[in-house]
Amino acid sequence: MNQIKVYSALVATTLLWGMSFIGTKVALTAFTPFALIFFRFFIASFFFLLYFVWRGFPRLTKDQHILLAILSLFEPVLYYLFETFGLQRTTASEASLIIALIPVFVLLLSHAFLKERIHRIAKSGIGLSIVGIFLLIAGKNGLQWNSGSTLWGNLLILGAVISTACYTLLSRRLGQEVSPLVISSYQFFYGTLFFFPLFLLFPKVLNQMISPSALGALLFLAFGATIGAFLCYNYALSKVKAATASVFINGIPVVTACVGWIVLGETLTGIQLVGAFVVVCGVSLTSLKKTSSDHPIRLALTEK
Repeated sequence: MNQIKVYSALVATTLLWGMSFIGTKVALTAFTPFALIFFRFFIASFFFLLYFVWRGFPRLTKDQHILLAILSLFEPVLYYLFETFGLQRTTASEASLIIALIPVFVLLLSHAFLKERIHRIAKSGIGLSIVGIFLLIAGKNGLQWNSGSTLWGNLLILGAVISTACYTLLSRRLGQEVSPLVISSYQFFYGTLFFFPLFLLFPKVLNQMISPSALGALLFLAFGATIGAFLCYNYALSKVKAATASVFINGIPVVTACVGWIVLGETLTGIQLVGAFVVVCGVSLTSLKKTSSDHPIRLALTEK
């Protein structure tokens, strides 16, 4: 029953973050990028502030506050900065393929710092899902690759990948001491504080008048893709290995493609449909075998 809850949380995370790309596209018709990011996390922070005023603030140690601040620095702050400025210097296709390397970096960092051993079937699932993402991205133009990107743009996107991998491991570490609710809420608190000076440096808020669809997209990004998704993901990270949880990120492009077809009228080519199927197979294959670890905290999750 507990496994069902965990994987349901990961599936919900994939759906919410997959739809967030469509929500962002709609919201950016009215809001500037920095304003959208700041409002998104300010709303989430205000929501949790009201919750803690009602239920009482958690007691956290100084070290836990430091870890939460570092966690927030990696994501949302560094991730969104690297992604935004990287996309100004590289193509979206190449950036998306680099983002697909997140599970690989989580795997490497988990092995290096958490001493986690990944079953070879799980490794095969990660590799298969990355192949699927390549087909999903490159299949739009019949496997023709656009080479007009720059080295600096790709390095910035790689910075976003590393930021998310570090965030995943830190969240996994904090999840042994702090509840997913506290991790998510303080992640938004510190993230909003980090983003506020940037918001002041770029004071322009609107590109045009706010439409109902743009306002609805902002609210979805705040309550669904931010509060809901991070709660689900942090809960999952407190129950399963970091590499297992992160591989579900590879299902996000599938969700984005499907929702984009329904909402925005975007279509998938035959190759992209094959890629979507391969991604789903890769994620499913990865979940068949749990990762194992020598760390005493994770003995309950170790394979027999």
